[in-house]
Amino acid sequence: SVGMINLSHFPIMDIKGPDAERMLEYLSVAKVGGNTPEGKVIYTNFLDEDGGVHADLTISRLGNDSYRVVTGGADGNRDWVTLRNYRDDNGLNADINIRTHDIATLGLWGPKAVEALGNFIDPNEIDIKNFPFVSAKNLTLNLSGGKKVHVWAVRISYVGESGWEIYFNNNKDDGLALYDSLLEVGVVPVGIETYANSRRLEKSFRLQGADLETEYTAIEAAIQRPLVKEADFHGKAAHLAQREEDPCAILCTMTLDDLNVSGKTRYPVGIAPIIDPATGEVPIDCKGRRAYTTGMSYCPSLKKFVVMGYLPKEIAIQGKSLLIEYFNEDGDGLYPITVQIVGKGSLYDPGNERVRA
Repeated sequence: SVGMINLSHFPIMDIKGPDAERMLEYLSVAKVGGNTPEGKVIYTNFLDEDGGVHADLTISRLGNDSYRVVTGGADGNRDWVTLRNYRDDNGLNADINIRTHDIATLGLWGPKAVEALGNFIDPNEIDIKNFPFVSAKNLTLNLSGGKKVHVWAVRISYVGESGWEIYFNNNKDDGLALYDSLLEVGVVPVGIETYANSRRLEKSFRLQGADLETEYTAIEAAIQRPLVKEADFHGKAAHLAQREEDPCAILCTMTLDDLNVSGKTRYPVGIAPIIDPATGEVPIDCKGRRAYTTGMSYCPSLKKFVVMGYLPKEIAIQGKSLLIEYFNEDGDGLYPITVQIVGKGSLYDPGNERVRA
């Protein structure tokens, strides 16, 4: 009903200064400055000049000229270089303080996450009405044994359930006290693959470096926002043009329909070619890119094996039957898949009610 995941690999950068907003606003597809309130958490992307997806991160407003950037574990150095180079190339006044090693992060999610955290703080303070989704707060947790730990909690989810990313000083005494206190109230430690694969795939959440690449546009990845902000941003011209065109390919959510095609049940992982059974070949889109899976995993909440991957627009059709080729020897590695969702959407809680509970 509630689990905790060590997310201390998250790269964290605090950005402060007169030009912090200008820098982040130009690099981000989403609006992060202006009248964005303090404590608001913005999910956004950076694009390259051609509209390809260069970064996938959150930016939280800490104050008038103060922001916190949190990005994926494999992406921190690249995103730091992007920020630093733009600042230096344009002579901007903004300090980029890398906090990755100063701050530890624990994910707490599940249907009873509010109840679990409510053991250590007034439950009214963390009720969804007082602590809404995509917002952040400083909290003081009164842990077991009388220990107090100050945390910065972010109400956001990459696993399809309500809860928080909890940030605190990278101090073993604080970390162990928080971990042990949560254990005592029934919180279950959960492995990182639950976060990075199975539960995110239930929600069709994208992963930078797998589902999101500069070779594919925000339109093809189906992460475009309903409206485009007025302010200029890097890659905006290309992005606007791409919104008016039919995409060459689209990121789809599929299910693998039979895990036993070789006489033994197997659970494919990672990247694999997608085959059109009508031709026996890998489909190629109008830009010359071959269809492939970007990620796959058994998803326990759905009791289904979920696959994500890019398909040429012509075959990106709900209900379309295809194959993936995985360690294929004499036909024993061709697994049937069915397209379930074309572009945006998810198989688990498609209305996103659970993350806002």
